[in-house]
Amino acid sequence: MTVIRLPDGSERVFDQPVTVLDVASSIGTGLARAALAGKVNGKLVDVDSLIDRDSELEIITENDSEGLEIIRHSSAHLLAHAVKELFPEAQVTIGPVIEDGFYYDFSYTRPFTPEDLEAIEKRMLEISKRNIKIERKIFDRSEAINFFKQQGEYYKAQIIESIPGDEELSLYSQGNFTDLCRGPHVPTTSKLKVFKLMKVAGAYWRGNSNNEMLQRIYGTAWSKKDDQKHYLNRLEEAEKRDHRKIGKQLDLFHTQEEAPGMVFWHSKGWALWQQIEQYMREIQNSNAYLEIRTPQIIDKELWKQSGHWDNFRENMFVTDADERSFAIKPMNCPGHVQVFKQGLRSYRDLPIRLAEFGSCHRNEASGALHGIMRVRAFTQDDAHIFCTENQTQEEVVKFINLLKRVYDDFGFKELLVKLSTRPAKRVGTDVQWDKSEAALEAALKEAKLEWELQPGEGAFYGPKIEFSLKDCIGRIWQCGTLQLDFSMPERLGAEYVAEDNSRQVPVMLHRAILGSFERFIGILIENYAGAFPLWLAPVQAVVLNISKGQINYAKKITDELNRYGFRVSQDLRNEKITYKIREHSMQKLPYQIIVGDAEVSTSQVSVRNRAGQDLGQMTLLKLVEHLKEEVALKV
Repeated sequence: MTVIRLPDGSERVFDQPVTVLDVASSIGTGLARAALAGKVNGKLVDVDSLIDRDSELEIITENDSEGLEIIRHSSAHLLAHAVKELFPEAQVTIGPVIEDGFYYDFSYTRPFTPEDLEAIEKRMLEISKRNIKIERKIFDRSEAINFFKQQGEYYKAQIIESIPGDEELSLYSQGNFTDLCRGPHVPTTSKLKVFKLMKVAGAYWRGNSNNEMLQRIYGTAWSKKDDQKHYLNRLEEAEKRDHRKIGKQLDLFHTQEEAPGMVFWHSKGWALWQQIEQYMREIQNSNAYLEIRTPQIIDKELWKQSGHWDNFRENMFVTDADERSFAIKPMNCPGHVQVFKQGLRSYRDLPIRLAEFGSCHRNEASGALHGIMRVRAFTQDDAHIFCTENQTQEEVVKFINLLKRVYDDFGFKELLVKLSTRPAKRVGTDVQWDKSEAALEAALKEAKLEWELQPGEGAFYGPKIEFSLKDCIGRIWQCGTLQLDFSMPERLGAEYVAEDNSRQVPVMLHRAILGSFERFIGILIENYAGAFPLWLAPVQAVVLNISKGQINYAKKITDELNRYGFRVSQDLRNEKITYKIREHSMQKLPYQIIVGDAEVSTSQVSVRNRAGQDLGQMTLLKLVEHLKEEVALKV
C-alpha cells in the first residue's frame, strides 16, 4: 500500500506503486493533461517516475515556476533535436536554462545565418506537433560514452568523461534524438508550444579561449503566448531605451577604445550628474552625514591590512613609485577608517557617518563592459557609519527610510529587498552574527518592508541587505546595499572609548543608495527613455524666437530664467518655428518657450510642454512659479 500526501493535506491511498501521472489522473483528467512533472519529497521527477513508498507529492504544471523552468529546459533539447535534423554534421554540447529562456551550444563547420534560425524554429514547431513521447533511460558511464562516440557526439563524450564518480547517468530520448540530462522533462514534445529563437553568438568550449569557438543559439520559451508577447514587447521597449543610443542622441556622454570602461561626460550629461550629486549632498547633509574626500592611490600595505590585497588583487590597478607599490582604490572603506582613526573617539561621538562621492577603479573583464552600466572607473555615493552595537538597529532603520525617500524622488516606487545571512566561511563569533542578523531583520520589520531571505549569501565579515528597484517596464536593478562589518574596523585598528573607559571596536555599516553614479544614470536614462523629469533634465527649457524681430526679447527671457536658477538654452536660428519645435522635441526637453511679436508686445511668453500641449501665454513670473512648483514636486 502506498500513501500519497498532497499539498492541501489530503491523502491518496494506492494498492501498489504508482507514477506521478497515475496520481494526477486519480485527481482529475484536467490535472493529468496539465501535469508536466512531479515533486516527490521535494525532488523534481518526470511524470512517469514510479513512487513505491509513502511520499509527499506536488503535481507540477505550467502555472508553477518549476514548470516554466522544465518547459525551457525541454525547449533547449527541442532546439538541439531540430538542429540535428537539419544539420546532421553539427555536434551538440550543452544547453542550459537561463533567465527568460535557454541556449544551446553547437559545433558546426559554418556560421548559422538568420535564415538558418528561421528554419530551425520552424522545425522545432514541426517536432512539437509530432507529439513525441520523451523517455528517460539509465546508462552506466562507459555505455554512455560509447553511445555518444558512436553517434559522433564527441563533446558529449568529453562531458561524461569529466563527470567525477561512477554513478549511472540519465539520457533522454525523443524520437531519433538522445541527449545527456538529469531531467526532468515534459512528457511529450507537444507540451512545448510557445518559444522563439532570438540570436546566435560565439562561445568558447568550456569558456576557454584556447578551445574551439562554438555557436550559441539563444531562445526564449513560455507557458502562455501572452507571457511571451509581453516579454518580446519588453525587449523591444528596452531596445528603444538603450542608454547608449539615447546618450548619443541627447549628447550626454560617449566611450571610446582609448579609455575602455571609462566615460567621457559631455556638458549635458555632466549637468545631469551634477544635479544628482547636489541632490544627494543635500540629502546626506540634512541627515547628519559628514562629507569627506580620501586619496585615489594608497600604499599596498593598507590594502593588505584591510584584506583586499589577498582577496581582490586581480581587480585592482597597481602602480609603483619611489620603490613602493600602490593601488588605485577599488573601494572607499579603508580610507574612511583612516579618517575615523584620527583623534580619540568617544562613545558620545557615535554614530559618526562619513560620506564620500568616491571615485574608484576596478579592472573589470573587457567582455563584461557595457556602456556606462558596467565600467572600470566609477563614482559611488558611498558612506560608512561607525556606531556601537546598541545603535546598529536604529541606524539601519534610518538608512532604510532615507533610501526609500531617495528612490521615491527619482520616480521608483517599487522596492525589492533581500537579506543575506552568514556564509560558511566567515569571521566573527556566532554571538556577533546572531546580534547583527537580528538587528537587520528587526530593522526591516520596523520599516514595514517585505523581504526575501538569502541564507549563506552574506559577506564574510557580516550580513547584508540588498535593495533593488523596478523600472517602468518591469526590469529589476540592484542598486542599494547595506553591509554590517565586524572585521575591517578591527583589522585596521579603529576603536572608541566606551562608557566604562575601555577601548572598543565600533560596528561599521557600509551603505550606498545609488550604487555607482554611472550605472544609476544609465538606469535613469532607460527608465525615462531620456525624457527626464524637470528637476533632473540637463536642459529644462529652450527659448525659441519666431523671427529676427524677437531675438533681443528671447535673449532677455533666457537670461532671466537662468538667473532664477533654471537650465535654459536658446535657439535663435533663422529657421521656421515648426522646424525648431520638431528638432527640440527630439531632444525631449520638458518645455519650449516661444516668443513672437504678440509675446513681445504683451511682455509674455507662449509655453509648450514635452507632451506637445500648448499651455498658452503667461508672464515670466507666472512661468517661473510654474517651473519652481514642478521642480519641488519632483514629478
